[in-house]
Amino acid sequence: MKINISEIGYVENNVNEQSDENWGNIKSIIRLNNDYVGGLTGLDSFSHAIVLTYLHEAQFVQEKHLKRHPKNLQEMPLVGIFSQRAKNRPNPIGITAVKIIEVLEDSLIVQGLDAINKTPVLDIKPYYPQYDRIDNAFVPEWVNRLMENYF
Repeated sequence: MKINISEIGYVENNVNEQSDENWGNIKSIIRLNNDYVGGLTGLDSFSHAIVLTYLHEAQFVQEKHLKRHPKNLQEMPLVGIFSQRAKNRPNPIGITAVKIIEVLEDSLIVQGLDAINKTPVLDIKPYYPQYDRIDNAFVPEWVNRLMENYF
């Protein structure tokens, strides 16, 4: 099956190299393509959104990325790509819950988006706690160590 997805806009910020930490204070502008101007109407009533991105600089090499230590840290367990949020994935799709700073007609200003400048944006969805939050969720201990400085 062929799947066709097009970007709805792109990320604009001062980050030009991918990082594995300190995304929490990064402010980004999501600039919409002309066809989608006006599509943000009503989003200003929400505090957060979920942004899906196309990780355009990621490269999945099966032998290297299918199973690996997160961040290539040997103290982390060897786990499969679907047990981690690494950027080098079979389908390089990023997903991040972000804080909405300001909603404009043709752009959205957010905080905490872990995407570099010019990253294509595939979709923006409002954050619904009823759908997006799971009470009593758990992760392995290594995830907490891994994410200590991410946001």
